[in-house]
Amino acid sequence: MSFQSIKEIFHSFNDLTVLIVGDVMLDSYVYGHTERISPEAPVPVVNVSKKEQRLGGAANVALNLQALGAKPLLCSVIGDDAQGTKIYELLKKRGISDEGMIKSKNRITTVKERVLSGSQQLLRIDQETDQEIDAAEERKLVEKISQFIGQSDVIIFEDYDKGSINSTLIAETIKLAKAQNIPTVVDPKRRNFFNYQGASLFKPNLKELKEGLKIEISLDDQNQIHEAVEKLRSKTNIGAVMITLSEKGIYIANAQEKYLLPAHVRMVSDVSGAGDTVISIAALGMALELSLRLVADLANLGGGIVCEYLGVVPIKKEQLLQEAIQHQLLSNTIDS
Repeated sequence: MSFQSIKEIFHSFNDLTVLIVGDVMLDSYVYGHTERISPEAPVPVVNVSKKEQRLGGAANVALNLQALGAKPLLCSVIGDDAQGTKIYELLKKRGISDEGMIKSKNRITTVKERVLSGSQQLLRIDQETDQEIDAAEERKLVEKISQFIGQSDVIIFEDYDKGSINSTLIAETIKLAKAQNIPTVVDPKRRNFFNYQGASLFKPNLKELKEGLKIEISLDDQNQIHEAVEKLRSKTNIGAVMITLSEKGIYIANAQEKYLLPAHVRMVSDVSGAGDTVISIAALGMALELSLRLVADLANLGGGIVCEYLGVVPIKKEQLLQEAIQHQLLSNTIDS
């Protein structure tokens, strides 16, 4: 698909519908300040000033997509509990459909609770299960995916290893997507790492790539990274692989092209949720059939922007647009 300007691309985001399949969770924040150490143990005492709950995991991907102008369709299994009810409330408040959500009495809703003093995260408390969904829940989720897939321009697998995604569901979804020529984009974790056979774009970070392939890779050795990516592509028949390299930027490659894009200089406050932003932007780029370089350029820029904010937050579309124009990303792609 050919575009004459970055603004035209960003306007086209508004016409896209994205199906997100994965682990939805609740991000909980306890804010306060610390003035003393506890007499009971050598730990800080946090005087709480505010508590907040936000949509997390695959639901944060939905928020990023919504912020970019696209319509998110969310499919997941969560617990039939108070935390699950809160997720439904937050989805409604944000105007995101809960039609693809399934409540299970056999599971608990994943909650990540962060305790912060000022801008410093002191502690994270996780409440979760990583047990895979059962056969009945799997059937219900595949039915939901089948219901929405015809409306979708791209599918994101947002896998946090919490059990909402399994090998059968992955294979069924990719098969349905291929039949309708819909690209599939993957944010993987260890358990299903090699199950995304034939996906369009696969986005692990370097740690996940090393763990998945069970090899050592130096962050500073581009040849090692390229060899690892080619090994992964040969094992999975994946179209393109995009590796997030933290402060080193992003590496992306397919059978014809490869690019290492350095990270933009930022005042980093919090890296939480940056991967959600990267996969959201990349998915929209794949849906619009943007060049491989431009997909990575936009995702790299967006991932850096959200690191400037405290907590898990969605990208600000206008800021991303203005910085993309400033860095002349479309011109960079044409000239490369």
